[in-house]
Order: sequence, then structure tokens, then C-alpha cells
Amino acid sequence: MLFTTSKSLDQILESIEGEKRTFLLACNGCAESCGTGGQKALDALKADLEKAGKEIAGTCVVDFLCNKVLVASRLSQVTDSIRQADSMVVLTCGIGVQAVSKIIDKPVHPADNTVSLGGLQGLWPSDERCAACGDCVLDYTGGICPVTSCAKGLLNGPCGGPRDRMCEVDKDAECGWLKIYDRLKALGRLENLKKLYKARDHGKMLVSKEVRNTKAYDVEK
Repeated sequence: MLFTTSKSLDQILESIEGEKRTFLLACNGCAESCGTGGQKALDALKADLEKAGKEIAGTCVVDFLCNKVLVASRLSQVTDSIRQADSMVVLTCGIGVQAVSKIIDKPVHPADNTVSLGGLQGLWPSDERCAACGDCVLDYTGGICPVTSCAKGLLNGPCGGPRDRMCEVDKDAECGWLKIYDRLKALGRLENLKKLYKARDHGKMLVSKEVRNTKAYDVEK
């Protein structure tokens, strides 16, 4: 499984600053077992956002947000509510956020951070990847992970080495940052690229004492 912890309410509010109405989507799989997804966590976040003055266009819980077929089928039933929203806030792991971003033509903001359990987390058959970096920036990059899609894991744009859109390290792969640029342009969010991120804090990838004391970590060992 992928283990997630909740972002702070301040972080979530900062990510949706300027957006009046949002749609909440939660995973009932791994995130629910971590207490960071599922109906209970969704209801709690909904109450907090409404208290902060945000309008909730609708909510939905899907068994596994990493399953794009399942997500597309479920969200097709709430299309009108999603259309009325400025964005989506998603309670799930990094894989789930990326999967939803490929289906929904709106900005998608992660409500959770994915952290390492210190070992094998399972194999995912699709092309989404999560490095469990503990500080998810997928809303900033349009739902495309810069850590896993960029061969150098850069957070502030391409390295300058791509040629004909192809990565200079992996010449068979398209530059991850060019894909991020295209996605942000389609969303009308190119201003995101003006934000400068500090160097990654790799300490956030370490397994915390709180995580080590959970049953999920015991199972992974």
C-alpha cells in the first residue's frame, strides 16, 4: 500500500487561494486505511473548508482512485457538480492524484502527502509513479509529478538539455517538464511556474515515529 498523511488545512487553503468553489474527492482504498481518505476524512475536510468560507460544489468517494476506469465511471455520475467547481481537492496518494488529473480537465490539489514505509509498496501496472517524497506538489505541476517524470527530479523547470522534446538523460522519454508546461497551459495555470521551490527536504521521506507505530508499517516489515 501507499501510506499517506494529511496536509495541514493552511496548506490546502493556500493551494486553492482565489478559487471560490471546489469539489472534494476521496479514495476509499489505501488512504482510507490511513485515516486520510474515505468518507470520514472527506466530511471533516468539507466542514473545515466551509468554515473557512469555501463553497463545496460536491463530494464523491471512489474505492480506488488509482483505477482510472473506475474513477471515470464514478465521476461521470457527478459531471454537473464537477463542472461547477473551479478545482478538485483530492484525498489520496500521489498515484491517485495523477490518475484523477488525467481524467478531469480541472486543477487537482492533493490533500495528502505520500510518505515512505521504508520498503516495497507494491507494483503499479500503469505509468503513474510516486516517489513518496512526503511533500506532494502535484497541484503546482498540473498533476504531473516532477520527481518521477523528470530524470533529474527537478522542481523548478527543465534543465535546458531537452532536444526535440526528449530528455537528455533518457533519450527515449519525453521531457517531464515540457509535459508539465503543456498541462499547465491547457489549465490556464502557467503562472504556477513563477513560484520558486526550495531544494527538496529529503528528511520528509524518512519514516516518522508516528508512522512506525502504525499497523500499516508493521505489515510492510
